[in-house]
Amino acid sequence: MSGRHRHHIGGPENGSSKGGQAVRVLVTSNDPVRLSFLTALLADAGVSAFVLDTHTSAVEGSIGAIPRRLAVKEEDAGRARRVLAEAGEI
Repeated sequence: MSGRHRHHIGGPENGSSKGGQAVRVLVTSNDPVRLSFLTALLADAGVSAFVLDTHTSAVEGSIGAIPRRLAVKEEDAGRARRVLAEAGEI
């Protein structure tokens, strides 16, 4: 689990958020079932979440070397953390 990462989706390579959307990674896991459950849990609370690194993880043979990351928009991070904490998931 990692809540300190901040990423930009669709932004320029130089790290600027102009034209992109800042996101916050809430959970890292190699368990696709858990990630699906957490995504559904957040969706029920009105928070859009998405899984990063799905294809990379599959390409490396699903041996667990590259965990998938569950992310939400920066402005939804606090609410998403509360939802996951209330469910006992973080």
